[in-house]
Amino acid sequence: MKASELRNKSQAELRETLHELLQEQFNLRMQQGTGQLARPHLMQEVGKNIARVKTVMNEQKGNAS
Repeated sequence: MKASELRNKSQAELRETLHELLQEQFNLRMQQGTGQLARPHLMQEVGKNIARVKTVMNEQKGNAS
């Protein structure tokens, strides 16, 4: 997921994307806790994507003021 792709989305779409990523992160944490996490690199990848979405949301909020 690239920040340039996220900048083309509306606030509602970004909130939906953020919700999906947070849900995926939760599922990965549950898999990690039970020892079923097959691809541990996804934890870091999802975390970075969450940060990207939050950054773009804050940028758009700042531009709207």
